[in-house]
Amino acid sequence: MSTDRDTSFSGEETPLTRKDVERLLQMQGGPEQMDRRGLNLKGSDLAYLNLAGVLLVGADLAGANLRETDLTGADLSGANLNGATLFGTILSQANLSQATLSGANLSEADLNQANLSEANLCGANLREASLSEANLSGARLGRANFWGANLSKVNLTSADLNEADLSGAILNDVQ
Repeated sequence: MSTDRDTSFSGEETPLTRKDVERLLQMQGGPEQMDRRGLNLKGSDLAYLNLAGVLLVGADLAGANLRETDLTGADLSGANLNGATLFGTILSQANLSQATLSGANLSEADLNQANLSEANLCGANLREASLSEANLSGARLGRANFWGANLSKVNLTSADLNEADLSGAILNDVQ
């Protein structure tokens, strides 16, 4: 990954638009080259984009629309995804450690082998999401909805499941 960063998009107060993100992707040759730590994408519409491998550590994506976006292997550690729409989003092997996903809609999302350690998913909707082999150690999952979710081989060590709805969830080989 290139360490050269285009500073024309860093530290802005106004959230970037979809057009801004598409231009960045074009300028940098693809999402795996996009290093946008701490980027302001609050409320942005990024639905259906290919952002596989993108580096968005600490980015503000609160209220963003990431519906069916490909974020395979992306680094979103410490990102703010409060209230974000991630319906059907591909987050397999993504790093979401210490991310805030309170009230986010992750219904039908692919979170297989994702790192969600110490993430805040309080009140998140993970209905029918696939979290096979995901790391949820130390995660806050209070009032999260896991109805029908696949939690096979998930690491829940020290996770807070207070009032989480696990109705119909697949819980094979959970740690």
